[in-house]
Amino acid sequence: MINELRARELAVIKRKIPKIDPAFTYPIKNLEPCTFGIEKSRETYYQSLVRAVIAQQVSTAAARTIGKRLRDKCEGSIIVERVGQLSLKELQSIGLTGAKVRTIDELTQATLSGEINFRRFTHLGDEEIIQELVPLFGIGRWTVEMFLIFQLGRLDVWPVDDLAVRRGWDNLHKNTEPIKAKVLEQLGEPFIGMRSVVAWYCWRAS
Repeated sequence: MINELRARELAVIKRKIPKIDPAFTYPIKNLEPCTFGIEKSRETYYQSLVRAVIAQQVSTAAARTIGKRLRDKCEGSIIVERVGQLSLKELQSIGLTGAKVRTIDELTQATLSGEINFRRFTHLGDEEIIQELVPLFGIGRWTVEMFLIFQLGRLDVWPVDDLAVRRGWDNLHKNTEPIKAKVLEQLGEPFIGMRSVVAWYCWRAS
């Protein structure tokens, strides 16, 4: 289902960004358009986080293979109840590292117990969701930021620790020295309310 209100919102944002920083004129006109929140994700919140954990520090192809193995273990669908029935050895057998096994196990147990209640997330702010999830082993701020952007469609996330975002910013601004995260944090302030969209075009320009 297409969210027409979000589509109009993004259209307004894409007109605002180049007025704040002309370096974004070319990518907004010529690169793949930002679509955050226009279409509802087919994944559950739990599935999205599991996929993000699987993808950490591995190639896209490897993540896809491991994800398929997990789906097969779960009889075709990665739902929390089925993952919760798998032993740690079964999780490791699909190609997960020991650390990722622990992360997925802790996430699964926290979801099953109600410690993490995804239904509340609609009513929580970005920072509140970050504070809910980062206490879990292996889930850092970057992982939650990706979840906020790509799963929840939040528009004001500024993932300055993401190397590709910094590299894209450098490319667009023709920087001769790599920008530091703390500096980029401050440079994002004029874009408050639309920083996820700025990050999108930095990724595309990286």
